Amino acid sequence: MVFLGVNVDHVATLRQARYRHDPTSPLAEPDPVALAHVAIKAGARSITVHLREDRRHIQDSDVRRLRKEGKIALNLEMAVTPAMVKYALELRSEEVCLVPENRQEVTTEGGLDLIGQERRIATATAKLTAAGIRVSLFIDPDDVQIEAARRIGAPCVELHTGAYANALQASRVKAELARQKRGALLAHSLDLQVNAGHGLNYRNLAPFLRGVPHLHTLNIGHSIVARSLSVGFREAVREMAVLLRPATAKGGRR
Repeated sequence: MVFLGVNVDHVATLRQARYRHDPTSPLAEPDPVALAHVAIKAGARSITVHLREDRRHIQDSDVRRLRKEGKIALNLEMAVTPAMVKYALELRSEEVCLVPENRQEVTTEGGLDLIGQERRIATATAKLTAAGIRVSLFIDPDDVQIEAARRIGAPCVELHTGAYANALQASRVKAELARQKRGALLAHSLDLQVNAGHGLNYRNLAPFLRGVPHLHTLNIGHSIVARSLSVGFREAVREMAVLLRPATAKGGRR
């Protein structure tokens, strides 16, 4: 079964464009927390938010409301820093995805480079795991990164799909799909849960599902928010969830 995780960061980005100085104002819109509830009702299994150190879109108040209101499985994306680890231990979200973070980037660019910082990431992973939080590492689908994830002790990886999503030539798409497939096969063979995300959309999702095995959760945000401008947020989530059903019906994706 392949599950849908909806990333509401881009909802918050739109809110911050006008209300960045007072995102908790009763006038502030759109509300990422309200739309998170809509997403769950429309077929999403979980909600992803990236609480960046500079708080450029998702705010602490958003995350606290998501935990307080309950009924939502929360996946917190965060940098591997002592401050964020402490925050996650206090929050106790269901999942944490450790990601790279660059102040200059608009959205996350590339996977977390585990090589050379295994001890630091392993320490953070162990602390979060001991607190009952399921840890995922957002990495490129490369053998050395996946093998490092296994050594670190994370139970899950999220394969960065940006290179596949950005490929335009058919030969490049084919090559990137093959790379994703190899990564998923290796991760699965090492008993790692295989999630994926970044740039997946209504056009490139079907070939991705056909070509990549053992998928558990796909985290998608920008494409859903963009589609919602035409059909509404509930329908945009529902359409994405429907696209996952053929993979679910065929089975064998875990």
